[in-house]
Amino acid sequence: MSAPPTADTGLGRATGDGPAGPVARRVRPPRWLDLRLVLGVLLVLGSVLVGARVVSAADATVPVWSATGDLAAGTVLASDDLVAVSVRLDDVAPAYLATSTRPEGRVLSRAVRAGELLPRSVLEEPTGLVQLALPVQAGYAPPGLARGQAVDVYAVADPVLGAAGPTGGDVELVVGGATVQAVSGRGDGVLTTTASTVQVVVAVPADEAAGVLGAIGGRGLVVVVRESVDEAGTTD
Repeated sequence: MSAPPTADTGLGRATGDGPAGPVARRVRPPRWLDLRLVLGVLLVLGSVLVGARVVSAADATVPVWSATGDLAAGTVLASDDLVAVSVRLDDVAPAYLATSTRPEGRVLSRAVRAGELLPRSVLEEPTGLVQLALPVQAGYAPPGLARGQAVDVYAVADPVLGAAGPTGGDVELVVGGATVQAVSGRGDGVLTTTASTVQVVVAVPADEAAGVLGAIGGRGLVVVVRESVDEAGTTD
């Protein structure tokens, strides 16, 4: 008797010596998926490189000192005169004063404007200068008088200004183009009067201090602010 026929599974006969059915093939993804993968990787790498360059450029900034306000030549620097800022200076960075150096007590050789970076070249040692305190009646010092301004100081033979009496010329320039180092004793309340005394401190060469005091000669003083800090150090 002949053997019963074997069931055909579609992949060939389960048993028997007959010819094998078609072999199953693994499905391969389309090749265009490989191209998209490569492009995606390249985009990610490009983004990483761009980000690294941005971070590197930000790290290239250096902290230096900048002026908080207009300062005339002759200003003896204090901590409130400067603020630290981070800027990108590249090759010119050594020309400016880094925040690792403290400039307090140094003298400006020229005027520096508000927001200007502080060059090393404008700093001098405070040699030959003394700070002279001048008593000025409040009504004869401008209300906006402040540190770092350039001023002229006149002596006036008028008892109303605090003069002890007539001592010669009615009006005389005793300090020209001086830099205000400090202003104290000024009141802002309703009880402030022109009889209140304001102490105005100016820097003058040590060998001129005696001459300034002698020129005042007991007369009252009037302070006049110059229009620009660039005018400090000049005389009329």
